[in-house]
Amino acid sequence: MGRTSEAIAEGVAIATAAVRLTVKNQILVGTIARGGTFEIDHYMDEARAALRAMADESEQAAEHLTALRKRARGRHSDPHGTHDYRDRDVRNLRRRAKQSTGVANHLREMTEDPEALKALVEEARAAAWADVRSNLDRRLRVEGMRADQDPEYEQMREARMQALKLVDLQALSSEQRARRKREKAVEKAAEKDAARAEKEGKRVPWTRRA
Repeated sequence: MGRTSEAIAEGVAIATAAVRLTVKNQILVGTIARGGTFEIDHYMDEARAALRAMADESEQAAEHLTALRKRARGRHSDPHGTHDYRDRDVRNLRRRAKQSTGVANHLREMTEDPEALKALVEEARAAAWADVRSNLDRRLRVEGMRADQDPEYEQMREARMQALKLVDLQALSSEQRARRKREKAVEKAAEKDAARAEKEGKRVPWTRRA
C-alpha cells in the first residue's frame, strides 16, 4: 500500500468513526430519550446521510486544495504564513487533494453498499448498548439506595426498559452458556478434589515391621 492509499484508508477510518458516533448518539436519543424502537433500516438511512455529509466535506477540501495549488504555481517568493503556499508546495497540495478525493469516493461507495451500512449501524448499536449498560452498572453500585430514595428512579426505570431494545439477545445467551460452562467446570473440579481427598483419607499408611 502506497503513501496515498494509506492516507485514504486513514481518512476513511476517521470518517467512518465519526459516522458511527453520530449514529450511536441518534440511537440513544431515539430509543431511550424519545421512547422509540430500534429499526435498522431507519438508522441505515441515517448512516447513509452521515456518510454523504462526510464525503461532501472531503470533496470541498479537495476543491480548496486544488485552488491553493493553482494559486501557488509559479510563486517563488518567501511565504508570509503557514498557508501561504509557493511553487515548491504544488506537489504536496496535489497529493493532499488526491487523498481527499479518494476519501470522498470511498465514502460514497459505502453509501451504496447495504452490507457496509448495516455493519456501521450494528457497531453503533453495540456502542450505544455499551454506554447504557455502563451507566446502569454505575447506578446499581449505589449502595443501599431504595426506589423511594432515588429521585431519578422513574427516569432510570424507563431508561432501563428502553435499553432492553438495544440488547443483543444472542450475545447475552452466549454469555449465559459460557457462565454455565464455567460453573460446571468448577463443580466437576470440586467433585474430583473431594473424591481424591476421600480416597487419600481411606488409604492405610505403610509401617515397617519389627
